[in-house]
Amino acid sequence: MIRRSAALGDWAFDLSVIIVSYNTREILRHCLRSIFHQDHGVRLQVIVVDNASRDHSAAMVRKEFPEVLLLENARNEGFSAGNNRALPHCAGEFVLLLNSDTIVLPGTLERMVAFARRRPEAGILGCKLVRPDGELDWACRRGFPTPLVAFFKFLGLHRIVPRSRLFGRYNMTYLDPDLTYEVDSVVGAFLMIRQSVLGRLRGLDEDFFMYGEDLDLCFRAKQAAFRVYYVGENQVIHIKGASSRKEAFRMNYHFHRAMILFHRKHLRRRYPAAVNAMTYAGIGLRFTALAVRHHVRALAGRARRATPRWGLRPSGEAPVAAGGDAVV
Repeated sequence: MIRRSAALGDWAFDLSVIIVSYNTREILRHCLRSIFHQDHGVRLQVIVVDNASRDHSAAMVRKEFPEVLLLENARNEGFSAGNNRALPHCAGEFVLLLNSDTIVLPGTLERMVAFARRRPEAGILGCKLVRPDGELDWACRRGFPTPLVAFFKFLGLHRIVPRSRLFGRYNMTYLDPDLTYEVDSVVGAFLMIRQSVLGRLRGLDEDFFMYGEDLDLCFRAKQAAFRVYYVGENQVIHIKGASSRKEAFRMNYHFHRAMILFHRKHLRRRYPAAVNAMTYAGIGLRFTALAVRHHVRALAGRARRATPRWGLRPSGEAPVAAGGDAVV
C-alpha cells in the first residue's frame, strides 16, 4: 500500500501532507505557500485531493505548485473518502491530514515529527489551532461526545464555568492550551498519524461525509491501544469553515448526521435504550431548531433585498452561522 524508498526500507519522506479541497482556491493557495515558501526541516510530500471544485482550484495547483501530487475527483466525495483516495500514494513515515483553510507556521511540522519520534506510543497527534485574530479554536482538542458531555456542551455550560472538568469536558476548556498532554481527540483540520496506525485502522470511515471522522479515527486508535496527544507548543492558523460556510444548511445536516453515526457506532451499546433514544431526539431537535432558524433568516434576507421595491426598513439580522461552528 505504501511506497518506500529503496534505501534500506527507509521512508521516502518524513511527512506526507494530504489536503482535501472543495471550492477553496484562494485559501488553498495561501496554505500551499505556507508549506512550500519556507523550510520546515523535514522531507515533505504534499498531495491535494480536489473534490470536484468549480472554482478552478485544480488548475491553480497544476500551474503554481507543480511539485504537488494532484488527485481530482469527478464529484464531491467528502472529507473521509477524499483522504482515503490519497493514502495509497503516501510515502511518508507520518501522514498529516490538513485543511485547506490553514496556514502552517515555521517550525511546526519539524517539531511535531520530532515529538512523534520521541513518543512511539503516540498514534495520533494534533497541535494548537488559532483563528486569524489570535483566538483559540477550541475544537483543536476534545473529549468524546458522550451523552452527558454533549448535553453540557449544548447548554453552553463550558462558557459559564470554563475551568470545570465536568462542564468543560468536550473542549477541555479547563486545560492550558499552551501545554502538551494526552486527549481523547484532535481535530481533522490538523491531524498527524503514523503510517502503521493508518494501516491498522484501514483509513477513515467513509460513512462520515464531513464532521465526526476525526473523532471516529481517534476513538478507534485508542481502542487499538495507541495514544492521542495534543502538542500545545506548536500551532497553525485556522481560518475555519471556508467551504462549509458557503453551504451552511447542508453542512449542519452532515454535522448532526455525524453525531448520530458516532453514537451508534461507538457509544450505543454502553447505554440503555432510553438514554439512546433521548440522545437521538436531542440531536434531531437541535437540527430542527437550526433548520427553522436557517429558513427564517433566508426569508428575512429575501425581504431585505426587496426593501427598495416595497419601501420597507431593513432589519439587523445576522448572517447564517457557518457549519464549522458546530460541536463536532
